[in-house]
Amino acid sequence: MNWRAIQTMYRYEMMRFFRTIAQSLISPVLSTSLYFVVFGAAIGSRMQDVDGLDYGAYIVPGLIMLSVMTQAVSNASYGIYFPKFMGTIYEHLSAPVSFLEIVIGYVGAAASKALLIGLIILATSFLFVDITIAHPIAMVLFLLLTCLSFSLLGFIIGIWAENFEQLQLVPLLVITPLVFLGGSFYSITMLPPVWHTISLFNPVVYLVSGFRWAFFDAGDVPVVASLLAIAAFTGICLWVIWWIFRTGYRLRQ
Repeated sequence: MNWRAIQTMYRYEMMRFFRTIAQSLISPVLSTSLYFVVFGAAIGSRMQDVDGLDYGAYIVPGLIMLSVMTQAVSNASYGIYFPKFMGTIYEHLSAPVSFLEIVIGYVGAAASKALLIGLIILATSFLFVDITIAHPIAMVLFLLLTCLSFSLLGFIIGIWAENFEQLQLVPLLVITPLVFLGGSFYSITMLPPVWHTISLFNPVVYLVSGFRWAFFDAGDVPVVASLLAIAAFTGICLWVIWWIFRTGYRLRQ
């Protein structure tokens, strides 16, 4: 394992993140804080409790997942797309660096950025609502797995995209709707039976539910199902990335 190469790619991506800290860090944190103000304070104070929990506290795990998923996909996709766009990806492919080391460098940096944003948003949430984390270790585990899996997805999108429009297409038209419809702001048990069944086919439901279980010891689906879902999603992403580097799909054009 070429740790020097991994460190170089990782440090370069992290430096790029801190060079644009206003856009990369401050903007998503401020946007999420507005959700806390609007949904938690303004609207939440007029809503009934959800599963015996204050609505402002109930939406905290969903808001963190919303930011973490979108930021992980965005950071990973842009991180690998620009070497493709500039042509420097060929330097990576011709260097004595394996595809696994490239993935660790770029995906590791994207996951680290998303994790940092998630932790800052979690700390910010204590300023707006009272939260007690029932399973802190499980909470960190779910957060890490989500950052990793969606960074892998973003890496795939960055390789697949041929222009900036395609780069933004999947996050805007697929990821964001799935997150909003995945129980981020409500419990799927509140839905009619038909829509409840349909929601179970949304993979984000299992991620949000598992993360919410770590906070409140209660979720929409069993925590084992959440772990299996995120493990399956991560495995699929790893297989797709292996296939991309094996075939050179959109890498050697």
